Amino acid sequence: MPKINRCGKAATITPAEYLKIRKQIKTDKYKLLWDLAWYTGERWGAIIQLKVADVYSSSGKPKDLLIFKSIIRKHRPDGTAENTEIPVHEALGESLQRFEPSESIWLFPSRCGEKPIGWRNAYDILKRATENAGLSSRGISTHTTRRSLVNRLRRSGISKEIIRTLTGHRDNKGLDPYYEIEIDEKRGAIATL
Repeated sequence: MPKINRCGKAATITPAEYLKIRKQIKTDKYKLLWDLAWYTGERWGAIIQLKVADVYSSSGKPKDLLIFKSIIRKHRPDGTAENTEIPVHEALGESLQRFEPSESIWLFPSRCGEKPIGWRNAYDILKRATENAGLSSRGISTHTTRRSLVNRLRRSGISKEIIRTLTGHRDNKGLDPYYEIEIDEKRGAIATL
């Protein structure tokens, strides 16, 4: 799915489009992957590497705080990365409660169960669901959920500092390219003059 006319940036989507794509995902496992991406804004490469113990307590209950360990997160050019803590949204908590992990240690195991699914496999699921939802021309990619979360938070008035903490960005220089100012926001700004 090319990022059509987006200058290399993934499209952002609305909650209605999120639901439209989610409807096209056939298995609970991949619906949970989609939900985790939508409600945490974490990169898919980190999400597919989650272990069951990262998301569920030893008693099998979903945790209310997800910790994406630095080892699975994208590293900066200097080789560093930090853990990122993200509180579990109520809707994501419900999705986690409905989901029954397999016997594998991985939340999203491959067919053999000895390793997690590959990024390409996850991307193909998204591509198919996006096509079936009639949204393939939008420029949606695995980074769409991350950019959409940043912009939903921004439009809700959440400070850059909190958004940066949730996304794991070190500074605004890394975060600012995620911001997508919509034409209605520009019109509103001009209307205040």
